[in-house]
Amino acid sequence: MNIVFYGTPQFAVPSLKAIVDAGYAIKAVVTMPDKETGRGMKPTASAVKITAEELGIPVLQPQKMKSPEFIEKLKEINPDIQIVIAFRMMPEVVWNFPAMGTFNLHASMLPQYRGAAPINRAIMNGEESTGLTTFFLKHEIDTGNIITQKEIPIGETETFGQLHDRMMVEGANLVVTSLKLIEKGNLELKPQIESPYLKHAPKIFKPDCEIKWSEKCEDIYNKIRGLSPMPAAYTTINGEQLKIYFAHFEVTSQHGFPGEIIIEKQRMKITCINGYIYPTEVQQAGKRRMNIIDYLNGLKGQSSMLAGS
Repeated sequence: MNIVFYGTPQFAVPSLKAIVDAGYAIKAVVTMPDKETGRGMKPTASAVKITAEELGIPVLQPQKMKSPEFIEKLKEINPDIQIVIAFRMMPEVVWNFPAMGTFNLHASMLPQYRGAAPINRAIMNGEESTGLTTFFLKHEIDTGNIITQKEIPIGETETFGQLHDRMMVEGANLVVTSLKLIEKGNLELKPQIESPYLKHAPKIFKPDCEIKWSEKCEDIYNKIRGLSPMPAAYTTINGEQLKIYFAHFEVTSQHGFPGEIIIEKQRMKITCINGYIYPTEVQQAGKRRMNIIDYLNGLKGQSSMLAGS
């Protein structure tokens, strides 16, 4: 099969490598145009582009997916199938181009957690498991017929970053499995069943990251895990933003008012409605990440503060 692979971030890299290692012919990799980053605003290639060039695969970076130049290039390549992992929305003229279709790897057990942030949202909601799904693209986002799935347990203390790294490796295996099923014609496609009880995974914005100390400490703890290391949950202390990357919590009937900060024995505890959150790794705006002891040493004698102010 002639394959065109679409992807941009690190999450897609293991799948790209696994397809090549399995002996399949990737005729081109499509990724986002280089971004200007850093103080010098130098063009920076995506993780997928870097890997594709290392593998000797031609790279395409169209500004617009509907551009005549890109569509003409697809016609020259004439892919039998296309694979999409962590890429932008694609127009029908592109995803419907190959005779065998275009399939996507999504980091949830579809139809649950459709959307841009399925790993984050699953942890933030306190799920004990999530999963991976390969499915064929169609008009409505994340709704196509399912090729295969794999359930993935979520550890009680696991963060977004930790789960992300596990799932990108497992996802590579699932992509190759899907390719083999398609190649052999052993497909038993499963339609996604709609339900009013489906949970969604919309993109994470800054307001989603702010900690509300009037919530239960279990929910705050899950938010911290689900946003660590990026974009990171945060609160405001003494007018400065403080990101919290790691913490633990204590449920207790004896506690103060939400947001009250208590510093004792080189530890900080912040009050929520049913207990305390104990941050263990934090970062002030403009400073490096640090353990809580180093942060407290910088406060020099302050013993009572209010988070969120």
